[in-house]
Amino acid sequence: MAITDWPADQRPRERLIKFGSQALSDAELLAVFLRVGAAGKSAVDLGREMTTHFGSLNRLFSAPLSDFCTINGLGPAKFAQLQAILELGRRSLVEELQTGSSFDAPAAVKQYLQLLLTNKPHESFLVLFLDVKNRLICAEELFRGTLTHASVYPREVVKAALAHNAASVMLAHNHPSGTLEPSTADRKLTDTLKQALGLIDVRVLDHFIVAGTQVHSFAEHGQL
Repeated sequence: MAITDWPADQRPRERLIKFGSQALSDAELLAVFLRVGAAGKSAVDLGREMTTHFGSLNRLFSAPLSDFCTINGLGPAKFAQLQAILELGRRSLVEELQTGSSFDAPAAVKQYLQLLLTNKPHESFLVLFLDVKNRLICAEELFRGTLTHASVYPREVVKAALAHNAASVMLAHNHPSGTLEPSTADRKLTDTLKQALGLIDVRVLDHFIVAGTQVHSFAEHGQL
């Protein structure tokens, strides 16, 4: 049965308007995005199939075009629309971090990093450069590595901090293995970067590790 044939109080779009987006399930939110289903299945059925197939929203959002299109009813147009929505979400978070205080909005920082780093197949090391009011100047991926390792060179981090005239930085990298706890190497690297950046009066406010849907903060765990 098509969603248009459902009672009005059960249709995802009408329920979103009446109760807010938080009242909808993942499948229903995807149905609002999809608008229509495919042969023999409603948009909600298709949304449910998407979440079941990929196992999580994060894996769905990071799926390449070839994997996305393996589901009947999805194609390049829907893939492009989804990527556009995700990029708008990233830019909205960047605006929040650029106009407010990043250090005072750790939840926004974590959300932003999850959008950037979750489900990457390789280790990626990012630096968030902040001004004197802890507002985001920019975020850059300075180093990229393999599944288990990325080489980070303190000299390059210092050069980038000077180039952006940063007053402080936040460090971030992902663990594709899914292990959330920082390794001994992670702790040593943090100490090394703190010392190197301290020579140019740039503070390290935090170091985040993204592993799946979780984010570890060095500052919150007293590890800085």
